[in-house]
Amino acid sequence: MAIAQTTEHHEIIDVTRAQRPRVLMVVANPATSTTLNIPVGFWAAELTHPYYEFTRARYEITIASPDGGRVEMDAMSDPRDASRWSADDLITMGFVNTPELAVLLDDTAVLADLDHDDFDAIVVCGGQSPMFTFRGRKDLATTIGAFHAAEKPTAVLCHGTCALLDVVADDGTPFITGKTMTGFANVEEDFSDQALGRTVMPFRIQDEASALGANFVTGGLFRAFAVRDGNLITGQQQYSGAKVAQMVIESLGI
Repeated sequence: MAIAQTTEHHEIIDVTRAQRPRVLMVVANPATSTTLNIPVGFWAAELTHPYYEFTRARYEITIASPDGGRVEMDAMSDPRDASRWSADDLITMGFVNTPELAVLLDDTAVLADLDHDDFDAIVVCGGQSPMFTFRGRKDLATTIGAFHAAEKPTAVLCHGTCALLDVVADDGTPFITGKTMTGFANVEEDFSDQALGRTVMPFRIQDEASALGANFVTGGLFRAFAVRDGNLITGQQQYSGAKVAQMVIESLGI
């Protein structure tokens, strides 16, 4: 049965301009953990939960990765995984079972090929792969710095915040010095190490950021938590994606 005006039944939102905000979402490319020797990727909820919030606000979203191409979710973040670690993540379940969304992970844009001026905000997602692939990526650090310098909402989640460790301010000092931020916390690293009986990550973001002079704050073990310092928005872990997206939306005011 054909139904006319199929777009007009959606939730009514206040629209203050014809062109909706454009958000660049960055995820990590697949890699191999050097500590556990297993395949690692991005954490699904850190993409899908902000994606959902931005979709509700009618934002336009582009998914990119440093190297472009196909990207993979961390296995334990996939609600279909046998571990059932994320079995209650219905938003991600909806994403992976919607063909037009799932296909977006097959061929992500190359980050360096994109024009920063085409976007109003950036969200860098985390997961396990960022800890093995984000450090030393000048293209990623430069992109983050450019968005912040342009006074655009610059959001980073969970282990993705390791990318902030390489961003340098105009005066040559570490970008995060004196800034309030969060990220995957030591209490959560402790939990992960104890659960697996091995050291999971090659370094700890909380320790590294604090050593660079950041005011690193946390909300407690696996509590949804995000903090804003000017245009910099950071989320603690995978449960903080919606809060981060809501802060971006509030920052844009549209």
